[in-house]
Amino acid sequence: MSFDGLFTKAMVEELSRLLKGGRISKIHQPYKNEVIITIRAGGVNHKLLLSAHPSYARAQLTTEVYANPSEPPMFCMLLRKHIEGHILENLYQIDNDRIIIFEIKGRNEIGDITCKQLIIEIMGRHSNIVLVDKVRNLILDSIKHISFAVNSHRAILPGQPYICPPAQDKQNPFFASEEDVVRKLDFNAGKLDKQLVEHFAGISPLFAKEVLVSAGLANHTTVPAAFTRLIARIEEDKLSPAIMTTSDKEIFYLFPLEHVKGEVKLFSSLSEMLDRFYFGKAERDRVKQQGHDIERLMMNEKEKNEKKIEKLEATLKEAEEAEQFQRYGELLTANLYAVKKGMKEIEVLDYYDESGRTVIIPLDPRKTPAENAQKYFSKYQKAKNAISIVSEQIAHAKEEVLYFDSLLQQVSSASPKDLQEIREELIEGGYLRERHKRNNRNKQPTKPVLDQFQSFDHTDILVGKNNKQNDYLTHKLAARDEIWLHTKDIPGSHVVIRSKQPSDQTIKEAAMLAAYFSKARNSSSVPVDYTKVRHVKKPNGAKPGFVVYEQQQTVYVTPDEELVLKLKKSP
Repeated sequence: MSFDGLFTKAMVEELSRLLKGGRISKIHQPYKNEVIITIRAGGVNHKLLLSAHPSYARAQLTTEVYANPSEPPMFCMLLRKHIEGHILENLYQIDNDRIIIFEIKGRNEIGDITCKQLIIEIMGRHSNIVLVDKVRNLILDSIKHISFAVNSHRAILPGQPYICPPAQDKQNPFFASEEDVVRKLDFNAGKLDKQLVEHFAGISPLFAKEVLVSAGLANHTTVPAAFTRLIARIEEDKLSPAIMTTSDKEIFYLFPLEHVKGEVKLFSSLSEMLDRFYFGKAERDRVKQQGHDIERLMMNEKEKNEKKIEKLEATLKEAEEAEQFQRYGELLTANLYAVKKGMKEIEVLDYYDESGRTVIIPLDPRKTPAENAQKYFSKYQKAKNAISIVSEQIAHAKEEVLYFDSLLQQVSSASPKDLQEIREELIEGGYLRERHKRNNRNKQPTKPVLDQFQSFDHTDILVGKNNKQNDYLTHKLAARDEIWLHTKDIPGSHVVIRSKQPSDQTIKEAAMLAAYFSKARNSSSVPVDYTKVRHVKKPNGAKPGFVVYEQQQTVYVTPDEELVLKLKKSP
């Protein structure tokens, strides 16, 4: 794991430098397991993110924008009651473990001084955020409630005393000498990295592997020297926060790791690095959970229409044999004298064949010669009519496939807010039932909120991430001579450059955004069409978000997430 005890120590020092002595001005809880606390310190507002997410638990400063619920959760309201307006006096780590305690002091409603502790435990799926009355050591509340039935060692419930997680009998690495390392390790047993994790507090397998790689040939001299050298680097704050990208994953740590081979990107602070690393990850996880039902619906609808197309195309192929039915009918009519009731087939001269060959015509022995001829004429007429109807059905089914393909793409890059708009669209389209009836009589329609970017020459670029946003951007907000972009024949976002004559560089940057927010996000050399908004039309009766356009030009770009982050406009 990257966020180990060593990383926690470094993060505590970073937060202390910026937040200590600051006043808590705002508290929000945008999601179930995450709290944002705005702290005014040194004349600057800092946003402290505390996350007890089972996969992305962490503490950091953030510049990301989080949408807040219309009604704050109970835990958020309790935090506001007890610590909003109070001073963050101190923060520290417990025993090189992934536990951070924020010491908060202020006055209550009647003016008495109170001391609270806000404790974050970063422990994977057991992570938690707990508010404690320091004087009485009583839990006031926690973001997750844990009973004795779940944890026999302690309960995390209001009114219970706060007890730290069970202490591990491990040595603090910051107080370990090379001799201590030698005594702890059994060099004959092997698996030295696992032994380091087992004997020293806060050491992750990631750091332990780096010790062995840094040591080179592992022995009684090299391993202790490498261990203490790397620990000293952290203790002396000689850090270079880095994200290392390999072929299959990203890893972050306090400095570049020799044993992780891949592209390395350095950052000026741990918080900046975590903002970049978790960019979209936690949000995508929330969207996946919240949108599981509509994603399954979309997949089912898409697959249903794909199967329908296969069946209809088979029907169409049969219908295209209509000319043969007509020929059989006419040949039978010309040879009625030779047909006798009870015959199963007849061979006649095919006067449509230039070579003068004969053809065998199947017959219904229960029908008269005239009835057999009429049967073929009826089948001809039915098949002829079917071609038109089936062709329309195939076209409609293909539209449905494209529609749900575009919706699936939109879900893949949606925020929770975007997801709600997609859900509303499916309800309006009759694909999904509303979960519960709401009184919408006094509800005013709201304008979709678009993602805003700015090119390097300071030209504004707007991106729609779902069909409601796309329709609003293209047909209501954008001016007729502004530039509109969309990936060529690929589901994706509508993008508009707020300029009538943007530079070539701005067009390329906007095209990159169109490619990034499309199904071709992970492709290279993606074709993106661009034209003036006046040349983009929505056909009558078309699905939401569907347009046709003309007089377009095409540019080829490769999506770049780093560039997306740089172009993102600050709120």
